[in-house]
Amino acid sequence: MFFERPQAGGRALLVHVEHNDGHSGTVGELQELALSAGLEPVGCVTARRRHPDPKTWIGSGKMDEVQCSSESLDAELVLFDQELTPTQERNLEKTLKRRVLGRTGLILHIFAQRARTHEGKLQVELAQLEHASTRLVRGWTHLDRQRGASGRGQGAAIGVGGAGETQLEVDQRMIRTRIRQINQRLARVRNQRSQNRRARMRADVKTISLAGYTNAGKSTLFNRLCDADVHEADQLFATLDPTLRRLEIPVTGKVVLTDTVGFIRDLPHTLIDAFRATLEEVRQADLVLHVVDASSPDHLDHVSEVNRVLAEIDAQEIPQLLVYNKIDLVDKAARVDRDETGKPVRVWASATRGDGIDALLEAIGERLSTDVIETTLCLRPHQGQLRARLFALGAVMDEQIGPDGTMTLRLRIEERELHRLARHAGEDLNAFGYDYADQ
Repeated sequence: MFFERPQAGGRALLVHVEHNDGHSGTVGELQELALSAGLEPVGCVTARRRHPDPKTWIGSGKMDEVQCSSESLDAELVLFDQELTPTQERNLEKTLKRRVLGRTGLILHIFAQRARTHEGKLQVELAQLEHASTRLVRGWTHLDRQRGASGRGQGAAIGVGGAGETQLEVDQRMIRTRIRQINQRLARVRNQRSQNRRARMRADVKTISLAGYTNAGKSTLFNRLCDADVHEADQLFATLDPTLRRLEIPVTGKVVLTDTVGFIRDLPHTLIDAFRATLEEVRQADLVLHVVDASSPDHLDHVSEVNRVLAEIDAQEIPQLLVYNKIDLVDKAARVDRDETGKPVRVWASATRGDGIDALLEAIGERLSTDVIETTLCLRPHQGQLRARLFALGAVMDEQIGPDGTMTLRLRIEERELHRLARHAGEDLNAFGYDYADQ
């Protein structure tokens, strides 16, 4: 499908270029991307450019340095921390005699390794094909004409059957066909997710989505909150496939927690478009838990980058609760920061050690609760099932048991949740009444 390219290997030379657009990454992040792709970084060449060279990005002078370094270090692959145009990529490979990958190609390579579910594999393949469609060139000279006229088509009788298709045209047609097939399958996935969300809305179940920069600890926090077994690792894009679990929140009750793909600086648009079905869970959430790596020196830039991606998927208006994770690495105490109205806006926690997790659950409950009431409920001895559910929810502030076994519960709970629990237990609150103390 592609032009003739040098064979790739595992030894990678990193090329990091700082430029004036204000979005330059760091050498450390490029190295982490390489390690996450299973490559061995053997060296790094840094440069500073005011404007990228249209032919090679780095210019002829720096090209000589990259070539010398790649030869002396026996590098089989050259990784750039920028998105390269097809022309730049081809010119670099022609000069360096080595495989060259830009930032998008490297991230797509990582995603292809990590996808596990059928949906995830489809989304990655779609992104790869859309990326590849811009890199098809007239490289297959030995197959300049794959087939000619059949002699049976329109115009064949007078010898104007046509010259046939070039290999480039065949490749383009095959890619378009496959993209159309994948989009049709993902449309069915999107419809299924939409139906599931409508079912949760009918059941009045609220949804929380985890979002954040890659390797901020989202999956570790997800496992801690839901007692799940989602794969977690100290590497970029450790998990790609979306996971949904039920979570019990004080006062609010049952909610659905969603773990999604991590974001990164200059996340390729092809990936955003391909993963739109997955990211739709974030856009439809009632609350976004924005997980931040408190130990990263670039955490403020990471917050800005995540907010930029959320804006791209029209999720910037969803209420956010910042979760500063990994406080065990910076010797910070677990706490909850509130705004001038007393609303929790930041929670400092450690998903690894469990510090601040209870405070996080309470903060989530505060942010999700809309009709919290304090009320007194009197239950008879045979209504123990409802009593057990109220205690499990953490809604009981005080309980007194009378001589006849009557249980008087002082509750702080959402009114809708109280009625839902009563219906689930087969009880009618109006049959024995309850008293509103504060609303």
